[in-house]
Parts: sequence; C-alpha cells; structure tokens
Amino acid sequence: MRVILLSGGSGKRLWPLSNDARSKQFLKVLSNDENQLESMVQRVYKQLRNVKLHDKTSLATSKAQVEMIRNQIGNDVNVIAEPSRRDTFPAIALAAAYLYSEENLSEDEVVAVLPVDPYVEDSFFEKVKELETIIHKSNSDLALIGITPTYPSEKYGYIVPEKGEEGDFQKVSRFTEKPNETVAKELLTKQAMWNSGVFGFRLGYIISILQEKGYPTNYEQLMDTYDQLEKISFDYAVVENASNIVVTSYNGFWKDLGTWNTLTEEMATRQIGEGRVSDSSGNTHMINELGIPVSVLGIKDAVVAASPDGILVASKEESPKIKELMSGHDAMPMYEERYWGNYKVLDYSNFSDHQVITRHVKINTGKHLSYQYHKYRKENWTIIKGEGIMIIDDSIQVVRQGDVVQINEEQKHAIKAIKELEIIEVQQGINLIEADVHRIQDDWELMEENCFSKAEVSI
Repeated sequence: MRVILLSGGSGKRLWPLSNDARSKQFLKVLSNDENQLESMVQRVYKQLRNVKLHDKTSLATSKAQVEMIRNQIGNDVNVIAEPSRRDTFPAIALAAAYLYSEENLSEDEVVAVLPVDPYVEDSFFEKVKELETIIHKSNSDLALIGITPTYPSEKYGYIVPEKGEEGDFQKVSRFTEKPNETVAKELLTKQAMWNSGVFGFRLGYIISILQEKGYPTNYEQLMDTYDQLEKISFDYAVVENASNIVVTSYNGFWKDLGTWNTLTEEMATRQIGEGRVSDSSGNTHMINELGIPVSVLGIKDAVVAASPDGILVASKEESPKIKELMSGHDAMPMYEERYWGNYKVLDYSNFSDHQVITRHVKINTGKHLSYQYHKYRKENWTIIKGEGIMIIDDSIQVVRQGDVVQINEEQKHAIKAIKELEIIEVQQGINLIEADVHRIQDDWELMEENCFSKAEVSI
C-alpha cells in the first residue's frame, strides 16, 4: 500500500498568516508532546511515522511549497511537485504516474490519498491502512473513509450509504455538499457520514482513466504536458463517474482545521507572539508575527492575527468568511520559509522606472543559498548577525557582522552560514520577480571545488 499526501492550496481562510507561499498546513500553532509548536504537516507526518506508513508516503504539492516542506519535515519524504497548480485531479494523476512509471508499482497496488491537514488521533491512520483490505474485498473503484458525525454540521460534505448495508464497509448511495442544518439532521437519520476527503483505489484504476483521457501514463511525459491538463477536481473528474464506491466509517476524533474558528480550538496557547490579551477578552486568540506588540482588550470570541501580509481582527463566528472578503487581493507574499531559513519583506516601493524591495533574510547554521545570478537587479547585503562564507564570481571570502556586499546584475553569488546569518537585503531593478533567479548550482561542495580549482581564494 502507498500513501499520497495532498499539500496544496493557499489556505486563504487563514489570512494573513497563510498566503500563496505559506499555506495553512505550515503554520506552527499546534502543540506536540514536548509542548513545542508544530505545524499541521509536521503533525501528520509524525503520525504516519507512528503507524509505520511514512516510508510508503509521497507528498504531492506545488513547486512553490517544496522548500517549505523540506524545511519542516526534512528530506526523508518523497516529494512529487507539480510544475503549476491545476487542482486535485492533475496532482493525483501526476503522483499516480510517478508510482506507476518511476517506481514500477503493480496496477493492483492500493493507493490511499489524504489531505495533509486533518486533526486526528493515530487511530485514524490505522483506519487508512484498512483501505487496502477493503478495496480488494469489495472490488470497488474507490473506497472512502467517512466520519461518524457528532452533530448536524453545515461545514462538511456528507456521504450517504445505501440502505440496509452493514459490515466493515457500505456501498455509497450519494453525496451531499455542505447542507443547511435541517437537511443535515435528516441526513443523520440515514446514517450519513462526514466526508473526510480520504479515499483509496487500485493504481491501475487511475492509470486507466489517464489512458481514456488521452493523457500520458509516463511520469516524465506527463510532466512535460502538465500545463495542458484540464483544471478539475478529483471529485468531478473521477468520483462522479465511478460506478462502484464503498465507504468505511471512523468513529474517533476528527476535525478539519481549515478556518480560524476551528484552528484556534486546537491551538497550543491563546497567544503567540509579542503582546497581551486581557483577562476580559474571553475566548479570544492572538497570533502576532510582527516585531511590535499587539494588545487586545475586552474583545470576546475573536481572533486577532498580525503578519507581514496584513492584520485581521474578526469574530470567530464570522472568520470563515475571510476568503470571500479578501477575494481579488493578490499581493506578493511578505513572508516565506525556505529550506535554508526564511525571509520577511520589510518594505516594497514601485517607482516609475524601477522597484525596490528590502528584506530581512535569515539563513540557518550550515545552510546555504544556491549559486545564482540575476539579469535585471542589483542587491546590497548588510550582514547584521553571524558569520558565513560567500562566493562571488568563483571567488571565496568570509563575511561577518557589519560587512556590506554589493552584487551587480549577472554577478554569480552564493552564501553559506557558518553561524546563523541575518542579512538586510535591498533589491533594486526593473523587474523584481522570482523568474529572474537563475540557479547554476545547489551543491556547496561543488561550488567550493570550482573556486579552489581556479585558485581565486581570498580569505
């Protein structure tokens, strides 16, 4: 059995902490067994490890999230990165093609797909393991995990089983999307279950769908033509057309942490970051990523979230509507985590003939930036903390706190932190975009060997 973890989306219901670069699953607001903060993706991957599924797991994500995944859970997990975001069917199809053509798995191999952000107990992942037996026993196209409801929720979709079905699994009669409370109560009388978003299938089932649609089943070929795939969800492309679907029920604790009101219920503390929340602010949570204090006084049942991307003050009841409120707001991400550390945008100015971005960059000890150059911008680096080794045009030098480095257009450069580095970086140019980062080399040892071979060493 193999597992595909789906890690995508921008998580705009958790703005301003989540953005296109840092989705909700990367927010470190949950508590682990050591009372340290962890993210949803760290929690889920740890749980997969607990039930011995981690070494059978691939993580399907967008290219923009790969570095953050590596930063949070390391290099152990196999990451399958889609070159552009095209919804859940293309993402799952790409992962299936990888398992089929790169790992040469049998078409009879059972694959379980699950979101990266459920808040559950380890027993939920034991239930995921059961999908393998259920698929073979039922000979079904798809096997789903339904959650036994605890109340008539309007927030979740429902799976309605056929009447009279009993046993380890039941045939699915139909689906109902986020009903009102009256309909939800009626669904509960029919033993309907919340849809967890988890499903299993034989690998050959998805491969056959790719063939029917005229798409390549070879991973490399599918990557090359990925932008031609239809943007469509797995539900619309596959589930609606499946003729034989079964569901098994899970009776344990399960929660979707997709909105501020549900996330704050499971947060490690009611306050993260600098500031104060008064005792009179009952059931109010504050998360502050800014370097200035935030004070909350006498505001009840609310969430206050502050980040470089913006500030949110909302009642918990209204907080799920933030995605609709921020519709059309497509600003550049002001904070990103990378495999080497993170950066925060301090200022952005757009003049008539050029742009200026000022960033606070942190590079963790032992980590490094790739050897790269830019065609359309200059960079000025002021080292404000730590010590590092810098390569500029095949020449090596040590940089320390107080040093200032000027990097011109098309000048090749890289840096590695000997001690944790903090840098104030000022970019100036006509087009300050990620596409103007031209990477030459990512292996630091090869970079150094190249410099020493040219005997241009100045330490």
